[in-house]
Amino acid sequence: MIWSVLSALGGVGLFLVGMVLLTDGLKGLAGARMRSLLERFTRTPASGALTGALTTAAVQSSSATTVAAVGFVASGLLTFPQALGIVFGANIGTTMTGWIVAILGFKLDLGEAVLPLVFVGALLHLSGRRRLALLGHALAGFSLIFIGIDHMKNGLDAFEGVVTPTDFPPDTLLGRLQLVGTGLLITIVTQSSSAGVATALAALGAGAINFPQAAALVIGMDVGTTFTALLATLGGGTMARRTGLSHVIYNLMTGALAFLLLGPFAALVAPRIAEGNGQIALVAFHTVFNAFGVLLVLPVAGPFARLIVRLVPEREAPLTRRLDPALLATPRIAADVTAATVAGLNTALAYHLCRCLGAPPPAEAPLHSREEIETALDRTRAYLDRIALPAGQPELAAQVAGCFHALDHLLRLLYRCEQADRIATLRRDHRLRRLSRLLAGAAARSARPGAPPGGPAAAEAILDRLRALLREQRKRPRDRIVQQAVEGRIADGEALARMDALRWLHRAAYHLWRIRVHLNAIGAATAPVSPPEEARIEVAQD
Repeated sequence: MIWSVLSALGGVGLFLVGMVLLTDGLKGLAGARMRSLLERFTRTPASGALTGALTTAAVQSSSATTVAAVGFVASGLLTFPQALGIVFGANIGTTMTGWIVAILGFKLDLGEAVLPLVFVGALLHLSGRRRLALLGHALAGFSLIFIGIDHMKNGLDAFEGVVTPTDFPPDTLLGRLQLVGTGLLITIVTQSSSAGVATALAALGAGAINFPQAAALVIGMDVGTTFTALLATLGGGTMARRTGLSHVIYNLMTGALAFLLLGPFAALVAPRIAEGNGQIALVAFHTVFNAFGVLLVLPVAGPFARLIVRLVPEREAPLTRRLDPALLATPRIAADVTAATVAGLNTALAYHLCRCLGAPPPAEAPLHSREEIETALDRTRAYLDRIALPAGQPELAAQVAGCFHALDHLLRLLYRCEQADRIATLRRDHRLRRLSRLLAGAAARSARPGAPPGGPAAAEAILDRLRALLREQRKRPRDRIVQQAVEGRIADGEALARMDALRWLHRAAYHLWRIRVHLNAIGAATAPVSPPEEARIEVAQD
């Protein structure tokens, strides 16, 4: 008997390892395609639910789908209600594992047939090529799932007639609640509702439990996934906490609905169970109550989202609220939200520059102090340092490098804004005042690069022309200022101050231009070009 117990436990372990390998392989193969589909087809909570269900079924990972949804909201690509649609749909997608297990794992004995696939998967992993290695992971994981199911079946078959439904809590209200609690604990321990459902299917097939008992266990396992969601939000940002809480509330509501449906559903499928299709009926029950839950919550997705927002208010600084630590698990999404944050910092600093130059920004523009901007820059750079770049993704490396370059210029420009004496000098000369107005206008244009005409490319061109103009102004008026000092029309100290102010104008314009160059390159998914040689020499001299 002890060997049967060990075989069943080993089967659960093999199943869990197989799920991990399969999920990692499929996530790696799907990559940006999964995110692109989620973004493209999520326009409403309903379409988000459908897309989330299909995507989760394809990659066998609700966590990957959920993290992508959090990243989209943080980047401003989706609203929170739209992202909730994806999260709700992911619950339906996870039930696909149960169908695969019930149809292929229990109706067909594939345990021995898939053994060669484990060998093929190992060979692909050793090939040294990333996509082949990921395919090998998925293939080996898929095979281990069925090998694990075989061990579970063999282990539990030994208990046939020894362990019967009478050994478990009876099919009463209290008994069902006890089984729900048992299913919840199983999921908390294994951290996988799929493994729990597979175990319930094996126990049902061995006759150790009956259908209502198995269904109650599955309800508990479905609710138990909320514990994993809560763990994932620890140390996360506001969006991760909101998503985790919405997952908990939604699953508790769905669990309550499933508990009410259990009796009528069991009576409805009783003939199918008598024909030996109890396992199919069980996964159908799992899918049905999750689908019903989604159908009931989608019409109130807006109010539901507002409730979650009230329960989990925004506590992060406005400029860095996108930088959710939970997103670091997916470097591509983390890089995207960092790029969006850098763009927001550019807007904040451009408006700050306008105020320094005496040109008030638009009334609707959010105003941030120098301290807020400096703190946000430091936090963004620290977040960027934590992004672990996977090998073989040069586009992602170029995006992160572009963010670093843009942050460097933002820090330098913020330092320029602190040079109050040079800025004050600009107001004492009519030519310098005119040039400072040009710089303020260009900064305001840089703060809203998407504004017509021309968009970001036009903003870059404007800043480039201004940079070139101010570089020329550094050379031409210098002799005029010196001549005025020689003739005694201005003091020597004032002449030096005005030449410093000219250099300040050029350097500020140069940083604005370089920030826009890098942001545009990030947006176009290309590596930023190197500064011209002359500009690099000027940086060294300044």
